[in-house]
Amino acid sequence: MVRGVVGGGHGANGIVTEVSSPAADSTFRTAVARQLDTFVADQRLLLTDLDPAVGDLVDAAVDFTVGGKLFRPTFCHAGWLLAGGTPADPRIAAAGAAFEWLQGSALAHDDLMDGSDTRRGRPSVHRDFEARHAAAGGFGDAEQYGARVAILLGDLMLAWADEHFRRADPDARTASLWDACKSEVVSGQFLDVLSQTRDTLDVASAMHVIRFKSAKYTIERPLHVGAALAGGDETLLSRLTDVALPLGEAFQLRDDVLGVFGDPADTGKPAGDDLREGKRTVLVARTAQVCGHDRVLSLLGRAEGVDELHDLIESSGALAAVEVDIDRLVTQAEQAIAVLGDEAASLLDPLVDAATRRVR
Repeated sequence: MVRGVVGGGHGANGIVTEVSSPAADSTFRTAVARQLDTFVADQRLLLTDLDPAVGDLVDAAVDFTVGGKLFRPTFCHAGWLLAGGTPADPRIAAAGAAFEWLQGSALAHDDLMDGSDTRRGRPSVHRDFEARHAAAGGFGDAEQYGARVAILLGDLMLAWADEHFRRADPDARTASLWDACKSEVVSGQFLDVLSQTRDTLDVASAMHVIRFKSAKYTIERPLHVGAALAGGDETLLSRLTDVALPLGEAFQLRDDVLGVFGDPADTGKPAGDDLREGKRTVLVARTAQVCGHDRVLSLLGRAEGVDELHDLIESSGALAAVEVDIDRLVTQAEQAIAVLGDEAASLLDPLVDAATRRVR
């Protein structure tokens, strides 16, 4: 199967096209892909022995992880290398693969909660199984069936994440960092859901959600897990946090911009999907500061309000302000990388570009 890669290097208009970081080398990506393939083969034998029908669930898990950017495995590998880990050690590939299952779990549930129709240009899990039910003329409600399968598939991939992570043979400290990652991302998701019940929009609250839903989960904990797995000390982990939190926040802000202004051919989702889904992003909060909360909330989460809100985000200066936010956070991350030294710069500088100068 073909799996995605983190982009890097600069192409036209400063867009990142390939990564030159040793943390993103093809050998590591191949090792992660082999880990995933071998693991799935074992699971398929186990689960289809229970009932051949479960093979559909296994196939869906495989399909759902194909085409990802491999950000989390790559940052995990970077932490491992910075702590002196041997590049070819299979333990770091196992840890990286575990992050892919964890990401798959989060996305399957996230798409269901957001009502997203697509993911990476293909139907989201709940829509896929809803369509299968309808095509087969299944008894009962097709939409409810799709939702149930998406929950189960997310749960299955979460279980696989833990099982695969054990193949990395983590010590107690590394295992606790892995556990913290899972708890933090669920907490961030809850804060995101909670924010949508409030009749106010503010930048500070949106940034608070970003820290737990994305920054810690996407950058900080993968770096920590990789470094701890290689025996890195607490000083290194603390310095990696100084890099990871601003970089992770910048990563999510770029994601928010792409969710409104990205090309569907690149993002794999319809333009304006975040607005249609009612996401309380920093872009939206900054727009409300200028245009008023009532006006923005009257448009947010409504298909017929997407075009007007899209225009307001740009004309109000919110888009420009978020681009300034991204630049400021990237500068903070780069300053923290400089403290770590030249080796860290060779590993992390290209990943900064890959996280913040991308089209998907």
